[in-house]
Amino acid sequence: MKFSRKLLLCTVIILALALGFSGFYFVNSVFQTSMERETGQAMEESRILRFAFETAALNAPAKYHVLADRTIEEIARNLENGGSSRRLRISDENRQMIYESSDFGGDGALLAETGQEENTWQVICLEGQYFVQTCMAARALDRILYLETMRDVTEVFRERALGFLVYRRVTVLMLVLGTVIMHGISSWLTRPIRLLTRATRRMAEGEYAYRAKKVSDDELGQLTLDFNRMANALEDNIGMLQKEIQAREDFVAAFAHELKTPLTAIIGYADMLRSHRLDEEKRFLSANYIYTEGKRLEAMSFRLLEIMVTRHGDIKLQEVPAEPLFQYLHDMYVNNRTMRFRFQYEGAMLLAEPNLIKSVLINLIDNACKASEPGGVIEIRGCLRKNKYRFSVRDYGEGIPREEQEKVTQAFYMVDKSRSRSRNGAGLGLALCAEILALHGSRLKIDSEKGKGTCMSFILRGSGPEGEGGRRG
Repeated sequence: MKFSRKLLLCTVIILALALGFSGFYFVNSVFQTSMERETGQAMEESRILRFAFETAALNAPAKYHVLADRTIEEIARNLENGGSSRRLRISDENRQMIYESSDFGGDGALLAETGQEENTWQVICLEGQYFVQTCMAARALDRILYLETMRDVTEVFRERALGFLVYRRVTVLMLVLGTVIMHGISSWLTRPIRLLTRATRRMAEGEYAYRAKKVSDDELGQLTLDFNRMANALEDNIGMLQKEIQAREDFVAAFAHELKTPLTAIIGYADMLRSHRLDEEKRFLSANYIYTEGKRLEAMSFRLLEIMVTRHGDIKLQEVPAEPLFQYLHDMYVNNRTMRFRFQYEGAMLLAEPNLIKSVLINLIDNACKASEPGGVIEIRGCLRKNKYRFSVRDYGEGIPREEQEKVTQAFYMVDKSRSRSRNGAGLGLALCAEILALHGSRLKIDSEKGKGTCMSFILRGSGPEGEGGRRG
């Protein structure tokens, strides 16, 4: 059952119970008040009749000062004729009936319970009519008599029945109106839930961009906002997963392509060596090509292994001076005659793993060399700013288009594939750099402009100056 229908059903049940109990209490309260009034009037009339009876008995002639039964009957008849709806019954000391109205109809139970000093009453039903029967003792000369009266209260019971009938009709009408009104209220209250359900269903069908509409400022409105925030996070995660899946597919495709090209050449030259007689020069060229492509495959496999180890590894950072890193790079490239290297750095203590940072810098310098023409300038710099040490490697080569700058750290991605392959590149160096820097809590920043060169930099945590720094060409 829908929540709105549950809310409607519960409300109708509560309304029905409230109207039923309140109506029963109200009608009965009015009835009890009316009955108390009628009973009081019946007892008052009975007292008046007793006083009239006792007065008439005192004025009646009596022999030996004893009131005869015949006199009692005559007085009772006169009292009965004095009112249009009086019903009387008079009994003697032994509770034996002396006089009774023709339509009295009351039983003797009340008489049996009444004492000389007690006034009693009861409500009885006779042939569909209701009466208040009263009984009290009356003293006439030397006799104790019992006077009973009957007062018709049928109208009070009719009013109660009419009250219940009217209230039942009013209750039914109120339930119908309440059901209609509560149906509208429940639909209005549960609208945010329906919108959330629709949004959930649409998202389950694949529409991750669909959002629930906020229609209230209460807790359900806040729930809608929280749901939309959750949906945004879910959409972002799904987008990231899709990008990761696409990246893996691109990785597999690029890896297969990178393997296919050298393997095809290796197999072709190996088959040529196996099936043909070649002169010394052709045999050397074939073997040399097989060797060169084999070394490229070996380097690519080592790079992939380094990326996997770095990605799933755990490093221990330590304080190391910056100057030995630049000295190491200077010694490595000082004899390179195809490029001109410029080193400029400040001394400082770094929080890093030195061997991995060396690998990052070497890869950045190698990429700068590949992007530059022979004789080009490569600048390697280091500077300390507010306990942060910035490394940068700049070249003045061909540059990287802006739309491709975010992709160069992906494995096997190459801006100029033909040029990279001609220089034994596989597009893994920058991917390895990105993984190493992530372990250091840093990232690679690329500033490049097509035709004007590229500056690749990253920042490590520094702990103060150390040494004098230097500048070398």
